[in-house]
Amino acid sequence: MAEIEATTERQKYPALVTEVEVRAAVAAKPRAADSLMARWFPLMVRGATGIFVLLIAGLFMELLLNSLPSIRQFGLSFLWTSEWNPVTERFGALAFIYGTVVSSLIALALAAWVGILGAAFLAEFAPRYIATPLGFVIELLAAVPSVVYGLWGLFSLAPAMQHYIEPALQRYLGFLPIFDGPAYGVGLITAALILAIMIVPTVIAISRDLLQTVPSEQREAMLALGATPWESFRMVVLPYARTGIFGACILALGRALGETIATTMVIGNRPAISMSLFAPSYTLSSVIANEFTEATTKLYLSALIELGLVLFLISVLVNSLARLLMRAVFGAVGRK
Repeated sequence: MAEIEATTERQKYPALVTEVEVRAAVAAKPRAADSLMARWFPLMVRGATGIFVLLIAGLFMELLLNSLPSIRQFGLSFLWTSEWNPVTERFGALAFIYGTVVSSLIALALAAWVGILGAAFLAEFAPRYIATPLGFVIELLAAVPSVVYGLWGLFSLAPAMQHYIEPALQRYLGFLPIFDGPAYGVGLITAALILAIMIVPTVIAISRDLLQTVPSEQREAMLALGATPWESFRMVVLPYARTGIFGACILALGRALGETIATTMVIGNRPAISMSLFAPSYTLSSVIANEFTEATTKLYLSALIELGLVLFLISVLVNSLARLLMRAVFGAVGRK
């Protein structure tokens, strides 16, 4: 009865309608702009995804078509032969594949644990007045051009490797074949160190952001049970963010696989396979950068483009294997 009387009063005296009721009525009406965005946004997302897929497919087809002369000439033997002679036009990619994969894996092995521990320090243990500026500096390191790393590696790291680090490794670990041979300064291990320095800021920055997203309630619960901050990090924080940290390491590995200028300046650029990490080597991206402008014949140019196709396929294969490994490992842990 009271509601009927209130409605009658509002009809007689429209001024009695409150501001709150007016705003509620306006908000209840569907806005044309919101409705249009709700209709077009899914189409825009699908379109952007489709454009990305088309770009990848177009890149693959362009590399494949321009590699056909080399593929017809050498077939699959291009992948397991290491001869690279532009004079006789005999080309094989095995030495470059070896240099690319080995240098990138060594770089990841060196950068992953340093990056994860650095991210843990910034996110969990460092005071804010230290973590904030230090995190900013680390993010700046990720933006340094690769040619700067290459110049530093050529003029500073390579002499240090030749006169101090490689002789020390030889003295204490020379019984291992990977640390045998003369110390050149430039070589596979120097390139791996440069790549590790280049990718560690990526691992730190992404892992730190992931660790900071862990709910604080989980930390507080572990501390309330008597755990130390390290135990809380090891038993709660790290397992919560491990999938994302694994993805950060794979992203860093992708950058290491495709790095060109810095690697070219310190790896020695010799198309040969050696057991020793001190020996000069070559990578897929380095040989393309060095010899693309020198390719004077159609077959030579096609072989270089096929190297780009091989690098593209290696990147796709590494990311696919990483996803399968992530699903197998973390999926099994989740089911337990």
